[in-house]
Amino acid sequence: MIMDFSKLIETLMYFIPAGIVLGAVYLVIKRFLDNDYRLRVIEVKKAIQKDLMPMRFQAYERLALFLERISPSSLLIRVNRVGMSARELQSELLITVRAEFEHNITQQIYVSHEAWELVKTAKEDTVRIINIASAAVGDSATAADLNKEIFEIIMKTEKVPTAKALEFINHEVKQFM
Repeated sequence: MIMDFSKLIETLMYFIPAGIVLGAVYLVIKRFLDNDYRLRVIEVKKAIQKDLMPMRFQAYERLALFLERISPSSLLIRVNRVGMSARELQSELLITVRAEFEHNITQQIYVSHEAWELVKTAKEDTVRIINIASAAVGDSATAADLNKEIFEIIMKTEKVPTAKALEFINHEVKQFM
């Protein structure tokens, strides 16, 4: 029995150091592979960012153009035609704003949630101003009357609805540079 116990201890003397070495090798390899994985993930993220950044800038450019195009002064210059009634002008203005918005709706994928919410709010506020002005001038008014009423409403507000969104977009783009 003493002989068997000494053989067991002798055998353990070989396996314990081997187990310690095996455990150490496992930890070293695991750490190496974890670091390698992290580096690869970082490289992939950088590659995606590199490809995504031009698309984000283009989205911000398109939204800035959208906001400029739906600003009431720009909108009225483009849409107003001689001989239109206030109702015709209102209808054309609303159709134009909605068409511009629908044309740029996919840009929300590339911009921040905050930026997109401000763009939507600017569009909704512009539509609201058009509708309020139209209700104020009545059914028999001319396009010129509606035009004048829209500008009067804008003069009473602190900022044109699109200005706040445009300022935010400009600020956000500058953060990327």
